[in-house]
Amino acid sequence: MSTPRVSPGHFAELGPINWLVVRAMSLATGTDNAHIFATLGRSKGLFRGWLHFSSRMMPFGELSRRETEMIIIRVAHLRGCDYELDHHRRLGAKAGIDGGEYARILQGPDAGWGDRERTLLLAADELVGTRDISDDTWQALRRHLTERKAIAFVLLVGQYDMLATAIGTLRVQRDDF
Repeated sequence: MSTPRVSPGHFAELGPINWLVVRAMSLATGTDNAHIFATLGRSKGLFRGWLHFSSRMMPFGELSRRETEMIIIRVAHLRGCDYELDHHRRLGAKAGIDGGEYARILQGPDAGWGDRERTLLLAADELVGTRDISDDTWQALRRHLTERKAIAFVLLVGQYDMLATAIGTLRVQRDDF
């Protein structure tokens, strides 16, 4: 990847609150400096607002941690976002996604999943690919998800699609673990 367009901030650029948040998030993710947080942290209060929203998608979202990680990994793969894949391969493993399942997520909805997982992956593919979900896929999704969880699903896919856009556009460098 090319040179970052916005370098990860340090204490002076982040301010004390964002610096502490970045330090904590870096430790939690197993890296010395989580570049996405240190980069977005430069936006001051916007970063904290985004972090609150993001945490309501993951890890405190409406879907199970395993399904959430499946969806995030699929979106990251579709968007070619290695940064997200690096982190969510690790987080997915903690949520019970083994190496074989990880490979199947990358293969997609037709890689031998049950109806629920296949529908979640198919709906994620449609949202990322067309910015919509077909009526047939929506009906299938609603067989598995309540209205509240279906809304959360759409927001989750949108959050990680947007994050992949930010990572790519800002040229955020991959983290060292």
